[in-house]
Amino acid sequence: MRRLIVNADDFGFTSGVNRAIMEAHTRGIVTSSTLMANGAAFSEAALLATANPLLSVGCHVVLIDGEPALDAQQLPTLTAQGRFRDGLKTFAARAIAGRMKADEIRAEASAQIRKIQAARISVSHVDTHKHTHLFPTILRPVLRAAAECGVRAVRNPFGPRMPLRSSQLLRRPNLWTRYAETRVLSRFAGKFLEAVDRDGFATPDGTLGIEVTGTLDETLFHAIAQSIPEGTWEFVCHPGYNDSDLRAATTRLRESREIELRALTLPAAREVLDQQGIQLISYRELRESGSRTG
Repeated sequence: MRRLIVNADDFGFTSGVNRAIMEAHTRGIVTSSTLMANGAAFSEAALLATANPLLSVGCHVVLIDGEPALDAQQLPTLTAQGRFRDGLKTFAARAIAGRMKADEIRAEASAQIRKIQAARISVSHVDTHKHTHLFPTILRPVLRAAAECGVRAVRNPFGPRMPLRSSQLLRRPNLWTRYAETRVLSRFAGKFLEAVDRDGFATPDGTLGIEVTGTLDETLFHAIAQSIPEGTWEFVCHPGYNDSDLRAATTRLRESREIELRALTLPAAREVLDQQGIQLISYRELRESGSRTG
């Protein structure tokens, strides 16, 4: 059996991103989304989420780029000048060195989850902005925060060994570079599964789409769909509209969000999944089925 969760990240980032996610859900293949508690368009996203109960909504825990839910003075190892410290490379180095306090991470993650729950949204799962929970020192307090809030499903940020046929990677050199970067980080995969099993969380067998973030189009989606292994997988996507709000925001994903939206809403996307015998499910259904729980 092959099952696929299609999760749209950055819900609440801008109004255009909200609109695109809802279109990708109602007219396309998106089954789940993760909401940014401190996103500029959070209130609108919360209303859309409650009005569309078939969309499984999780918390997109932000620990990098942006402002925290708690007072920044309570988070001295995570913030500088009232904001999270920017830069993934710097974050990675500090995470590996254990220079961020677990209690601060747990408290901030908990505050973000509870803000979404306070908007009368049943939080189905958690993931993190830029997949920072792949680092064990970040994962442990994020899982603790989720458990304290009654959330028992989490994204597995590690992908299959070959998410695309080598011919696709060779045809697009930038994908090969991205693939190599993700392979280096895969050394943390074993610790991730140990922690998830120990704490009793449901999680997919892994993620698809991280390597193609910013370059996803219809051709690449078809290539990924035709390469999905057995099991339950999550496809990560970032649909949106490149409007004035997005152009004013801090993100490298601009025009690519509209290209992704088209790929996710074309009838061909659902057709290729049907042809491959892949069942679409949401994180809510994953949690209920208890996939990969300890």
